[in-house]
Amino acid sequence: MAAVNATQVDYWNFLFTDLADPRTNDWFLIKSPLPLLGILAFYLFFVLSWGPKFMKDRKPFKLERTLLVYNFFQVALSVWMVYEGVIIWQYYSWRCQPVDWSRTPKAYREARVVYVYYLAKITELLDTIFFVLRKNDRQVTFLHVYHHTVMPMISWGTSKYYPGGHGTFIGWINSFVHIIMYSYYFLSAFGPQMQKYLWWKKYITNLQMIQFCCAFIHQTQLLYTDCGYPRWSVCFTLPNAVFFYFLFNDFYQKSYKKKQAAAKAKALSADNNNESCAKDLNKAVEQLQDQKQKQKAL
Repeated sequence: MAAVNATQVDYWNFLFTDLADPRTNDWFLIKSPLPLLGILAFYLFFVLSWGPKFMKDRKPFKLERTLLVYNFFQVALSVWMVYEGVIIWQYYSWRCQPVDWSRTPKAYREARVVYVYYLAKITELLDTIFFVLRKNDRQVTFLHVYHHTVMPMISWGTSKYYPGGHGTFIGWINSFVHIIMYSYYFLSAFGPQMQKYLWWKKYITNLQMIQFCCAFIHQTQLLYTDCGYPRWSVCFTLPNAVFFYFLFNDFYQKSYKKKQAAAKAKALSADNNNESCAKDLNKAVEQLQDQKQKQKAL
């Protein structure tokens, strides 16, 4: 029994200590996967079970000020990460970039940005919690929940094992998209009077699909280029990029294309009804004129 326990400890240490980057392994919420898994378990329990039940017979929370502060924070954080990405990628190869394992200020700067990106993914779980509290149940889709659950896990693995290098490109372009997305949420939190200025909402989904295409193309370079960055990472990044693309495309089709088609059909139906009414009116006028002529003849 003692030997079995010792073996389990050896496996645990090997997976979560020996293989980890010693520079980041002791950072908050990095050393063990259990805290993150606990956060995600609570998140899923709240948004899929307890939260909707709690809000069932309650009025939705408005949370105007909370949303303003939260969305402004996300915009500012994303701007900072994009700026840091621009500085870092000045020295990176777009084809293939290994992780800088040194303890230089530049290497630590790269690792810090990856780590902050991971923490940002955890804070973004509040998106869904706010949806539940405001009873915006239609926004708690499979796409939304899956995306918000998977991204913290991927970011944790990147921060723990490969905090820098080729994979940071995904976080960089994702942060840029989030500047646009959270700016929209920030403006929409001011109320209905802002809706006429937010006509560009649907283009956010287009931008998200473009980012997955860019990530896919960038990651495929690892298949035929060797620079020391783990080639096996494409087993996670490429399928996820494809999966996310089709999920977002499905959302776009359902949310915008079908609505546009329905609006056109409604307009066409209205035109047909108007045309039919006009014909009936003309027919009634003709009948009335015929009756008048007959009366004159008598």
